[in-house]
Amino acid sequence: MLRSQTLSRATLAFALVGGLAACGDDGLEQTLYGGAAGMGAAAILDTNLVAGAAVGAGANLLYCHKNPGKC
Repeated sequence: MLRSQTLSRATLAFALVGGLAACGDDGLEQTLYGGAAGMGAAAILDTNLVAGAAVGAGANLLYCHKNPGKC
């Protein structure tokens, strides 16, 4: 049961992050949106919120710099 619950939370977290990913017109917005998505995912997964925000911010910023046409 615990594994199923964790998998459900992970699926929900990825859906949340996917919905917010690649948003933002400039670097500041991309960092803020990515950080918020990462923090939300960390809250759902019951992990470190600061680490989640940092990973989300960095990932979204990196994605937008590598794929500028999708942001």
